[in-house]
Amino acid sequence: MTRTAAFTLTDPATFPSRRVEAWKYSDVRKYLREAPPPSPSAAVPMAGGGPFEALGGEAMAFVNGRAIGVNTLMACGAQTVRLRLITKAEGTGHATTARISARAGAKLLILETHEGEGSAYVAHNRLELDVAHDAEVTRIVLVDEPEDAISISQAKVRVEPGGRYRQTTVTNGAKLQRLETEVTHLGWGADVRMDGLYALTGDRHADLTSVVTHAGPDGQTSQLVKGVVRDTARGVFQGKIVVERGADGTDARMGHHALILSERGEVDAKPELIIYADDVQCAHGNTVGNLDESALFYMQQRGLPADEARALLTRAFLFEVVDRIEHEGAREEVRSWLTARA
Repeated sequence: MTRTAAFTLTDPATFPSRRVEAWKYSDVRKYLREAPPPSPSAAVPMAGGGPFEALGGEAMAFVNGRAIGVNTLMACGAQTVRLRLITKAEGTGHATTARISARAGAKLLILETHEGEGSAYVAHNRLELDVAHDAEVTRIVLVDEPEDAISISQAKVRVEPGGRYRQTTVTNGAKLQRLETEVTHLGWGADVRMDGLYALTGDRHADLTSVVTHAGPDGQTSQLVKGVVRDTARGVFQGKIVVERGADGTDARMGHHALILSERGEVDAKPELIIYADDVQCAHGNTVGNLDESALFYMQQRGLPADEARALLTRAFLFEVVDRIEHEGAREEVRSWLTARA
């Protein structure tokens, strides 16, 4: 499997700079030269159970890197888990590792939230996720952090033959933020969808990086990522799909589309297909531009103020990703969260 550079919060020698190809758009060393002091112990906030509280399910919470209860979960049957990665820190750092497995035939909904309180912290969150034969896992990731935080999230996902994995990542960025997913796709009817969106303002930075490695035949992958940047914000998309030898019959599609709504906003995109097999159907697309001026003119002619018209067009652009979330409750929560920020 193609792997990105290692990162360990306690070892400054592993902090990547822009000279590392996989991190060229997210220069950790620019902002972090030394290991930060460890974050203190903290309690789960008493008010509320996180953005997805209304959807119920079992809570699996971490505060400043420490598990409040279990850090490993084995899912059987139909189950909902609210994975809460909570930071309450000022100028400190911490790392979290969670492990989740869905057994054969399980149907698991993971509602993952990165809830940042405080300022200038460094968070490194890791997830190991196994999707067994004929299991179905949906992972919705909602990231809300302060503008001066540094956060790196790394998920390693293994999808067994016949497994079904759905992921949607939604973020408004941070000082430097990287949301990384590596998928080992074993094919034989396995089906993966990897979506994401970023809505950035100010000086915020968000990097959505993914590697999907098709290691078995007759697998499917579909990926749609969209982003909007304003002010001096920077959005990054790095998507790589690798089709190994013997993974014949693979069907893999990737698309990234972004809007830059300011003169100094920036989007860097690097979609890649690496194919070593025969008899595959693979494609990728990438566009970066501005709002459709003709649609904007039409809406203003209908009496809508320019700012309101731009807001409606921007949300419609991003909602294409949200509307692909199959779980109705999760879809509506994400829609509400995004409407308040986009």
